[in-house]
Amino acid sequence: MPEQPPYLRIADVLRQKIAEQEWTPGDRLPSRAQIAEECGVGENVVRRAQELLISQGVLEGRAGSGTYVAEPRQRVRVVRSSAREQRGGSPFRADMNAVGKLGDWESRTEAKVPAPAEIAARLGIAEGGLCVRTVYEFLADGRPVQLSTSWEPYDLTAGTVVVLPEGGPHAGVGVANRMAEIGITVSHAVEQPEPRQATAEEASLLGIQKASLVTHIRRTYYSDEGRPVETADIVVPAALCEIVYEIPISR
Repeated sequence: MPEQPPYLRIADVLRQKIAEQEWTPGDRLPSRAQIAEECGVGENVVRRAQELLISQGVLEGRAGSGTYVAEPRQRVRVVRSSAREQRGGSPFRADMNAVGKLGDWESRTEAKVPAPAEIAARLGIAEGGLCVRTVYEFLADGRPVQLSTSWEPYDLTAGTVVVLPEGGPHAGVGVANRMAEIGITVSHAVEQPEPRQATAEEASLLGIQKASLVTHIRRTYYSDEGRPVETADIVVPAALCEIVYEIPISR
């Protein structure tokens, strides 16, 4: 088998010191030079190991101060399930209520936004086709735990009471419920999750370290006629949330 990269070996050493309580939450780690000398590696190897553990929420870096063992944080469970799409309510609020937290969000909507190439492909429209774009910051007990950018084809809802996802009499009730108000039945959603590092902007909004691990979910809702009616990019930070998929079984 190929030899483990040095920075991964050092990351394991640092994890072990924390597991054995040689370092406890809130403790400042020795300097990189000290760790490098003790482990017989270069400082760049230690830096990469620390960056990995910071991205995983094990360590935290404090500007001008050093690297510390992160305080344990309770993660919010986010359930991805068809059961979330209940009539008359917000799926996110239902998720948060299930774990004893108050779910809320802040949003900003723009109409007639030209669709970038990737979004257009996901919605089955021409590149540059007009969309309604809504940017969300989801909160659990007032703290940000999830980001989302939603796109809907403008010609689908233009002139109706549901053209603005967060405005009008059906604001904030979820895509399936809103579409039902204009005679469109949402039959299913397709989600494609993948891990990546948070951008600087995402890290700032979520209150996490830059380059921390997040799950990026590309979700698209489809009508019973097979038309994409909404697509979204959802960003869930690994340090704050755990994602659970609930799969119904037909009998």
